[in-house]
Amino acid sequence: MQTTLEKQRAAFRVEPNPSFALRDDRLQRLERMLKQNADEIAQTVSEDFGHRSKVETRLADIAALITEIKHTRAHLKKWMRVEKRPVALQFKPAKNEVHYLPKGVVGIISPWNYPFQLAISPLIAALGAGNRAMIKPSELTPRTSELTKRLLGQIFADDLVAVITGDAKVAQEFSTLKFDHMLFTGSTNVGRYVMEAAAKNLTPVTLELGGKSPTVIDYDFPLQTAAERILSGKLLNAGQTCVAPDYILAPKDQIEATAEELTRVCRRFYPNIHDNDDYTAIISEKHFARLNALLDDARDKGANIIEIYPEEAKTSSNVRKMPPKLITNTTPDMTIMQEEIFGPLLPLLPYESIDDAIDYIGDQAHPLALYVFSDNKVVVERMSDEVLAGGMAINDTLMHLTQNDLPFGGVGDSGMGAYHGHDGFLTFSHAKAIFHQSKINGRKMLFPPYGKTINRILGFMS
Repeated sequence: MQTTLEKQRAAFRVEPNPSFALRDDRLQRLERMLKQNADEIAQTVSEDFGHRSKVETRLADIAALITEIKHTRAHLKKWMRVEKRPVALQFKPAKNEVHYLPKGVVGIISPWNYPFQLAISPLIAALGAGNRAMIKPSELTPRTSELTKRLLGQIFADDLVAVITGDAKVAQEFSTLKFDHMLFTGSTNVGRYVMEAAAKNLTPVTLELGGKSPTVIDYDFPLQTAAERILSGKLLNAGQTCVAPDYILAPKDQIEATAEELTRVCRRFYPNIHDNDDYTAIISEKHFARLNALLDDARDKGANIIEIYPEEAKTSSNVRKMPPKLITNTTPDMTIMQEEIFGPLLPLLPYESIDDAIDYIGDQAHPLALYVFSDNKVVVERMSDEVLAGGMAINDTLMHLTQNDLPFGGVGDSGMGAYHGHDGFLTFSHAKAIFHQSKINGRKMLFPPYGKTINRILGFMS
């Protein structure tokens, strides 16, 4: 890894600021690679999961990346332009500029839940900004990691893009390398270790973490619409999504009706679970066991588990498909209300007023996403202005993540920094401030020895 880093750093010194044409060519190569290998990518990801909906992979891992590349290519020339900045009156006719320069070598640590998309999306931003990159994909999706390494190796030399495979020890060593910027996507706990390792090298980091993203359903909002959009976001990838709705806050007197509507819509979306190609498996036995442990803990502490598919509740699944379940009567001491769920389990919590809902969310760690279903402008404004979250979608879920003109990132426990689109370009660029002194200027008036002139200037400036 150190040898690869040194090779990339040496190549960067030779080419410290690639032209637009060169950056655009690299992005074109990525786009062609995605289009030509879409079927193999979908098949490989499915094999790593035991089963993963190929439609979901085509949608979330491939189509989303192609859209992101097209957006970057369409705007990159504008993003690269020298930016003129105003000059204060006393310094005129000097000029101020900001040049956006590549940082150098970017380290990318990607997770298993969207193993291709979350490795390539940061790479798009890094290459667009003119950098070189080393990627450490997750060991939980080894087939996809090897495929990523092979496909990228076919279009890029390893002094431009390199993929490092291996177990958690390799990832730990990877995080200690002296990158010029590092982006990590994963859990909050691991993010702390990554930040600690990066701090020893003073490596700037972008952390894309997770957390418990709340969904608020307002009084009088159509329950069918809310249920459809909540479940389409919750059950994508079987809930294994960092911005999936983690729990629902619904009016106290509508909890039962909300549960019934969620059940009805869920069974319409997925008539069955275990033999359904549209429904994705849990990534590993360890994660499958963790979700069952959350259920057992909640049940033992008095929660009500609503089986949406009672006929499949006891069915063993060799591919780890877990039927969606609703949980009511939760209490704060339940593990399911303390940890990010990351699976097809959905707690329903009652609230009596919007004030109560805002207070509840405010008492928790800042979430990566906030979802609000309301046609009431006052409620929407309050949620937008008073609740701190990484991002927010109104009357939908997940869709803010697909907007290339919006930054994607968390705050506090859900992360730091952002990328996607222009924000990704800025994240992986250094904004170099440049002051141009003019031939005609009053600079000599600031030279020592100091006297009456400098005092008059100070009086003018203050």
